[in-house]
Amino acid sequence: MIPVTTFRDRRVALFGLGGSGRATAHALIAGGADVIAWDDAIASVEAADDEDIPTGDLRALEWGAVDALVLAPGVPLTHPKPHWSVELARAAGVEVIGDIELFVRERRTQAPGAPMVAITGTNGKSTTTALIAHLFRFAGREAPIGGNFGPAILSLDPPAPERVHVIECSSYQIDLAPTLDASVGILLNLSPDHLDRHGDMAHYAAVKERLVAGVGTGGTAVVGVDDEWSRAIADRLDVAGRKLVRISVLHRLGDGICRDGDTLLVREGGRTVFTVPLAGIGSLRGAHNAQNAAAAFAAASALGLAPEVIVEGLKSFPGLAHRMEQVRTIGRVLFVNDSKATNADAAERALTSFEDIYWILGGKPKAGGIEPLRPLFGRVRKAYLIGEAAEAFAATLGDAVPFEMCGTLEAAIPAAARDASISVVAHPVVLLSPACASFDQFPNFEVRGDRFRTLVQGLPDA
Repeated sequence: MIPVTTFRDRRVALFGLGGSGRATAHALIAGGADVIAWDDAIASVEAADDEDIPTGDLRALEWGAVDALVLAPGVPLTHPKPHWSVELARAAGVEVIGDIELFVRERRTQAPGAPMVAITGTNGKSTTTALIAHLFRFAGREAPIGGNFGPAILSLDPPAPERVHVIECSSYQIDLAPTLDASVGILLNLSPDHLDRHGDMAHYAAVKERLVAGVGTGGTAVVGVDDEWSRAIADRLDVAGRKLVRISVLHRLGDGICRDGDTLLVREGGRTVFTVPLAGIGSLRGAHNAQNAAAAFAAASALGLAPEVIVEGLKSFPGLAHRMEQVRTIGRVLFVNDSKATNADAAERALTSFEDIYWILGGKPKAGGIEPLRPLFGRVRKAYLIGEAAEAFAATLGDAVPFEMCGTLEAAIPAAARDASISVVAHPVVLLSPACASFDQFPNFEVRGDRFRTLVQGLPDA
């Protein structure tokens, strides 16, 4: 735990008593703060009471005596309207912050300059976070992961010069961290997301920009420039004189890190000064993972890892569960768990990464279905449809892709394994990339992916 001493002997209201909220409350109490916490869910309040966290309805609070409201990131700050606790705090002139802000204030107080990498973006955050931590651990450094991915940030070990904190930041968390000043700030990409909580794309992008615009003195901003919003942010940072590394998987860069087939090129002054081979690294297959690897290379380099060490570290990265996870190979057939692909955009990344696909898809459908994936149907040898979306997806596939109505994973996996094993192609892939939420048959995508893994491991060896 990281005791938050910056609020010692000060009154702090806390709203939101999920796991990260309770971790925050314990960190504040350990640092000597006078905490009063609440949640709209009575069960969460009772859980806090069981952990000896002082609770009380914040509507009855004397806000004039409060120094800060610490808000859980899942609670609306601005849109569609501020939560009632935010309105009370603002009416009293009380600052509203989150646990990331508490961390960076403690870092500046207790261990100024301690290395911190903060990662954001619409897609790829978790893989990039895990990859960066893996690189530092491969090099023998401590690299705790936290924030939006992994444990609550204040439950980690404290900042220290020898410890690299690798923190994934959602837009909600950035919005609650006005002085976020990472050593390396990474913005991977931007596309419309969470607009119900940000109002419009301009506000969403502006929030994300704060992470890279706020890097500390001597720090480095790493920005993907393959979308117009992120490209404009990079240009503004450049004009402002910030230390900037651009990354791209679509364009050749004069300066920065870009993709050339299965290789990353590190470019300076129009020249390639180092190459990073990605061929054969199954956990980093596809253009989206090349972007993640480019960002990780830039971050690790900025904090002193030698390029040759980074290359070796990339080779041993195991990847993340449910994100193009290579589960097993039976004969020539590779089985891949991409259960995290809960919409068409996410499934596109998997479909572009393989050629001869036996595709398991379906679940609780989302707006737009799989029509946006039509240009990739030529990569699919056959589809195996499950869940509520099966009939609608069958209509979309039509005569373009052979399909089988399976209903469940239990039926789809052996059918796909059978067809892939007798195919004439050299490298058939049975791919679970559902392009759907899981909630018709599973409580979440993790349980769906775990079920896929269990069923695949139970298949005979031949």
